[in-house]
Amino acid sequence: MRKSISVKGLSHRHPVPNACRIGNMVFSGAVHGVSPITLELPSGMADQSANVFANMLAIIEAAGGSAEDIIKVEIYLRDSSDRNAVNEEWLRMFPDPQSRPARHVRPLPPDSPSLVQSEFIAVIGNVA
Repeated sequence: MRKSISVKGLSHRHPVPNACRIGNMVFSGAVHGVSPITLELPSGMADQSANVFANMLAIIEAAGGSAEDIIKVEIYLRDSSDRNAVNEEWLRMFPDPQSRPARHVRPLPPDSPSLVQSEFIAVIGNVA
């Protein structure tokens, strides 16, 4: 059975959940750099990146999982050469080089209000 996952403060303006879970699989929608407390998008890349990763963690935890269950992350950047803040948060969330999800970077439209967004896929409770 499919279950919608929504996190307070991170809801989309459209009728779309933050993620969807079927069985042990979780697929997120766009994860933005908005603060779930202030509901504002910070202007800087470091703050947006920190929020994206914190929001990703909040969503996977709301789905019943953890960062260890994330197997693929798509990162969307307005400026693909500006990865330092993303890499810092990446290393904070996934410190073990032997246990990191796959990752791919894609462009955001130049008129996007966001500097960074993400999407992820997770398998909860998977034993490798």
